[in-house]
Amino acid sequence: MPLFTRRRFRAEHFATYIHRRLSFFLKFSLYVGAALMFLQGRYQAMAEILVILLITFMPLMLGKRFDVVIPHGFETLAIVLLYMSLFLGEFGDYYNRFWWWDVVLHSGSAFLLGILGFLLVYVLNEKKDVNLDLHPQFIALFAFLFAIGIGTLWEIFEFFMDQVFGLNMQKSGPVDTMWDLIVDVIGAGLIAIVGWGYIKSRETDSFLERWIREFIHKNPHLFEYDQIESGVDQP
Repeated sequence: MPLFTRRRFRAEHFATYIHRRLSFFLKFSLYVGAALMFLQGRYQAMAEILVILLITFMPLMLGKRFDVVIPHGFETLAIVLLYMSLFLGEFGDYYNRFWWWDVVLHSGSAFLLGILGFLLVYVLNEKKDVNLDLHPQFIALFAFLFAIGIGTLWEIFEFFMDQVFGLNMQKSGPVDTMWDLIVDVIGAGLIAIVGWGYIKSRETDSFLERWIREFIHKNPHLFEYDQIESGVDQP
């Protein structure tokens, strides 16, 4: 087995190990939290935690539904952000206990959504049966606008829940919304720049490039070739 292949196998094995252990710990803590809410008679809180738990399985369910293998790093980041936002943020009151909690979460979600938007248009651009030849700047712009668009929809959702159900998801109101959007723009912009740099130079020292390579390697049917070897696309 070539040295590069052995290293990649060890790295993927280690990533799988970390992902499974971390995913198990977070999901188990959600089960425990739901059980505690039930014992305390807080049935609405229990139901909300179970909904959060269901959401953590969405990457796996969507991957199976659309026959797509999601990179472990991407899935792990999604689960961690959901746990930090919906469980620790709301039930642990971390939003009020730590002023920087909301900033960290919006930065992480902007990175995640930017990568998702980049992968979506990158897959379409690389497929042989889709007549697209998009410029790198457009792919980066799409990823940027995709992340901002989803972030804006989330802010609208927070406003709707606060107005209709009397919640306090916006915390400080319009000020919180504007700072959240500013953080979304910064995070999405950084991912767009990294993605644009990857397409232009094809360098191998970026975490985004490694996720893209892993995504292509595990989903060859989306690109109509069998494998990616040492950073060079094989037809």
